[in-house]
Amino acid sequence: MDSEILIEVSQLSRHFFRSNKNNDPTIAVDNIDFTLQRGEVLGFLGPNGAGKSTTMQMLTGNLAPTHGSIKIAGMDLLDNPIEAKEKIGYLPDTPPLYKELSVDEYLNYCAKLNKVSKSNVQQAMNMAKERCGLTEHGKRIINNLSKGYQQRVGIAQAIIHSPDIVILDEPTVGLDPIQMIEIRKLIKELGQTHSVMLSSHILPEIQAICDNVQIINQGKLVFNSSIKQLNQHMQTHTLRMSCSKPVDIHQIKSLEGISEVHQDGNSLILHCSSIADEHETSEQSNSDVIIKISQQLISMANQHQWGLYEIFPEKQTLEDIFMSLTCVETSDFKKQLEQGAESD
Repeated sequence: MDSEILIEVSQLSRHFFRSNKNNDPTIAVDNIDFTLQRGEVLGFLGPNGAGKSTTMQMLTGNLAPTHGSIKIAGMDLLDNPIEAKEKIGYLPDTPPLYKELSVDEYLNYCAKLNKVSKSNVQQAMNMAKERCGLTEHGKRIINNLSKGYQQRVGIAQAIIHSPDIVILDEPTVGLDPIQMIEIRKLIKELGQTHSVMLSSHILPEIQAICDNVQIINQGKLVFNSSIKQLNQHMQTHTLRMSCSKPVDIHQIKSLEGISEVHQDGNSLILHCSSIADEHETSEQSNSDVIIKISQQLISMANQHQWGLYEIFPEKQTLEDIFMSLTCVETSDFKKQLEQGAESD
């Protein structure tokens, strides 16, 4: 049986009209299509201003699309906004906290706001606090909590009504490493019973907790794939080889499957061409080529006593793919990682 689709986006666009010389609109989101299934954790990546937060605001009904459609659990968000929004829990990039309230007071308010029945409010609060590690903090004033625990309260309000869909905009921004690990674990757990969509600038975070990843740039989806397919995409036909003694490059080039060799400091970078059977998958082909050539190189290095001390396949990183798809300058991208995300 096919998995249940909880979010279905078709040709979704958002234009902002500002007074300028030509009166042309700013296109924040440009005809994007995607789906989100029950039990799926979807990572949403993109540089600042790419359209991430704008997309999330449209998905949660906080911003009307210029055109296109959004279906939440089969319901059109524009035609049935109240019923559709009941299926969604949302944590914006700035958690909507009333910091003068205690955790219990705030969650009680959120439960009622989300139409949790009076008889179930306490149970809903207890569930949300337990899942977010807040059981011992109910009486504490939110303003006196650490940044990490305030994020937990923000996630608790998003799941207080047990929604089918949880949308999290930069849920770990500004947290210390221990807090980030704890929030990631929580998101992974949420993905077992909800559909989760989160944006992040922390690329290893996406790889660690998401099933699928999308990259948006200048309002367009430029990458949409599963993490498994992404890992295959990251594979290269390149080996790095380092020896303590001089190496005969001409002998290496004579090996079947090696198309190019060049020096990189004290190492050699070897580019390999596929020589596997055409019926094998690209992943099998790539793996077999790398293994076969590595074995030949190890044998050759031992025979000629080159002092081989390392040989390994090089891989593209998610950062490499992100950079190639978004054309963000490396210095700007590093700065984004260090400073955290700003609102789209």
